[in-house]
Amino acid sequence: MRQLLFSIFIGLGGLVVLLWLGFWQLDRLEWKREILAGIDARMMAEPIPLPQAPTEAEDEYRTVLLSGRPTGEEVHVLVSGTQAGTGYRVISAFETDTGRRILLDQGLLELDAKDAQPARPRMDLRGALLWPDDVNSSTPEPDLDDNTWFGRDVDRMAEALDTEPLLVVLARSSDYDPRLTPLPVDTVGIPNDHLEYAITWFLLATVWLSMSIYWLIRTLRRKETGA
Repeated sequence: MRQLLFSIFIGLGGLVVLLWLGFWQLDRLEWKREILAGIDARMMAEPIPLPQAPTEAEDEYRTVLLSGRPTGEEVHVLVSGTQAGTGYRVISAFETDTGRRILLDQGLLELDAKDAQPARPRMDLRGALLWPDDVNSSTPEPDLDDNTWFGRDVDRMAEALDTEPLLVVLARSSDYDPRLTPLPVDTVGIPNDHLEYAITWFLLATVWLSMSIYWLIRTLRRKETGA
């Protein structure tokens, strides 16, 4: 009898845990959908002039308008898996018509074009404010001799280029640097895998329940036969 109760306890306990994890992932799915909807709403809202003191909490992904030109100073961030392929994201110092110096992510530079000279076109542009999370404890230090970076560390790039620690990702412009392919911000690259995780947990719960029933039946048969 004790073995039977133990089997029921383990079976029900595991089933409850697996179902809880599945429903928790469904909650996370709705949470992520709300976040993505908020990002889309900001990106689709009417563009505004670049704010004087934007914040990540209030302004990330907001579409802004600005005019000016790149200064020719830039850093190269090695990236792969973008919609334009592998290469370097070019983060330029950009001087606005009002005299501000900010960071402008102009897009992708092909690997074999690293030594090409930057253009400095006059630009009336729109782009998205972004506080990227490319950098963590495992990100390699930039190779300053080769001007190769491995993540968009806004504070360090701003220090290197003597700009405000503020990044705008180019979406459209009146003119472009011919070396580069713009990489506008969108929500495609933001993962939302919670539905797949929920399905996985529910499938595991189904397997666990089947195994528990099988084990329970086997235990009852052993008890009946006295084995």
